[in-house]
Amino acid sequence: MSIVFFAALCALGAFAVAVAQSQSRPSANTSATEKRHRVMIALCVAVLSSVVIWVLARGWDYYLLGQMQRPFSPKHAELRPSGTVGLRLGFLGLFLFGLVYLYPLRKHWRWLSKKGKTRHWLDYHIVLGLVAPAVISLHSSFKFQGFAGMAYWTMLALTGSGIVGRYLYAQVPKSLGAAEMSLKELGDFSSQLSSKLHAQNVLPVPQAELLFRLPSKEKVARMPIIVALLWMMALDVVRPFRIWKLRRNAPGAGSRWRTLGGVLRTRNAELEKAIAMARKQTGLSKKILFLARTERVFHLWHVVHRPFSYTFAILVIIHISVVMLLGYF
Repeated sequence: MSIVFFAALCALGAFAVAVAQSQSRPSANTSATEKRHRVMIALCVAVLSSVVIWVLARGWDYYLLGQMQRPFSPKHAELRPSGTVGLRLGFLGLFLFGLVYLYPLRKHWRWLSKKGKTRHWLDYHIVLGLVAPAVISLHSSFKFQGFAGMAYWTMLALTGSGIVGRYLYAQVPKSLGAAEMSLKELGDFSSQLSSKLHAQNVLPVPQAELLFRLPSKEKVARMPIIVALLWMMALDVVRPFRIWKLRRNAPGAGSRWRTLGGVLRTRNAELEKAIAMARKQTGLSKKILFLARTERVFHLWHVVHRPFSYTFAILVIIHISVVMLLGYF
């Protein structure tokens, strides 16, 4: 059950990161520094993921055993929390979380704030914040009882809170000009774009209008905060399916088999350009529409995320102190 829960949390994290990345794709003139940063992030993900996958593959049969059967497994001496592999995973997880906490500390340490860009630090903070819980899960061998279990569930709550925060961060328009556009202007722009695409016989109007469909400003204003957050996520989840349907039904899209039902890009350059315009505009429209709710949720998120962070740090210090006193090192 714990493995399934952790897998669901990882899937939610992947969704949040995918949404953020889809809304901040690099331009053609991306600087060498940005390219180098992306390479380093990819390398970091590859190395840490390889460690997690290797340990999980090696001990899968062990992790599926019940607590009473594990001591009789030949892998118990390695994979138990105090085992040769389990202990090293604990050290690795502690090191990764130490790096994770450098991001909030950077705001208070002047010498550290001058190192690198805040956005780059945030990328590492996110990657390490997703991988570190996986490492700690393997360190604990998915055994979450007692005081260590309390620290573990606090860690997962902290990770889940961070995933929500990253998603909310991606929902705030980075362009001041875009944020100042009125909803009426956005609606007019959407109608003009839909008509233009229809005049060019690139996209069918009903499908294009379906992509632009959003709740009214009044409805969003009446939504409770949690409902607004779930609605935003639902729109992001549904959007790719609408685009795939739009691509399947558009004239000149070619064979459905060739595009895997609209998932892959077609060979029609005009069609793909129109789809890119529609995707960008609907994403921006959604951000502006929910901006007031997003800012309020973001404020509340800071209130919740910090106590989880402090609590987890205290529990980890207590856990390490107790383990050292008991002589497991």
